[in-house]
Amino acid sequence: MEKEKRPRYDRLPRYYDGDDLFRTDFRQHPDKYRIGKGEQGVLMVEPYKSEILPHWRFKNPEIARESSDKIYGMFLDYLKGEDFVGADMARKFLQMGFTRSRRYANHKSGRKYAENPQHESTAEGEKSARKAYLLPVEEDPVKAASAAIFYEKYLLARENPEYKRLMQEHRERNEQV
Repeated sequence: MEKEKRPRYDRLPRYYDGDDLFRTDFRQHPDKYRIGKGEQGVLMVEPYKSEILPHWRFKNPEIARESSDKIYGMFLDYLKGEDFVGADMARKFLQMGFTRSRRYANHKSGRKYAENPQHESTAEGEKSARKAYLLPVEEDPVKAASAAIFYEKYLLARENPEYKRLMQEHRERNEQV
């Protein structure tokens, strides 16, 4: 028996307990922020998305270096202000810089699949479609270099002791089940 597939947004962590996620100011309400996995929620959490997104670029290594340096600087500034949500969002943008650069390094069009596996009606169908629809890898060394630049900054952010301390405090204060 196949498991029924849940809608895409049901699979994301709950960033907000109320009805209006997209109008929530998470700087004013950090208690409503949920960390999630990886880069989940990176384009949902305001005002941080609007602050960081304009600086997020990875077209070539020079642009990726400038972008990752700027975003990492923002990460450090958020930490100085003990703004965990801002720091976590900057970390997510650094991670997304790596993953998106890697995607374009592997697939020039940016498309990983010939067809969208998320259109399958079951979780098992989606899983098998991911294998069936996977496009061949065509390595782009320029985008691979951009990915390496973002990855370096992402690791610095992820392993930062102050970031880890603030994350633990945020979880203890706001994410206890």
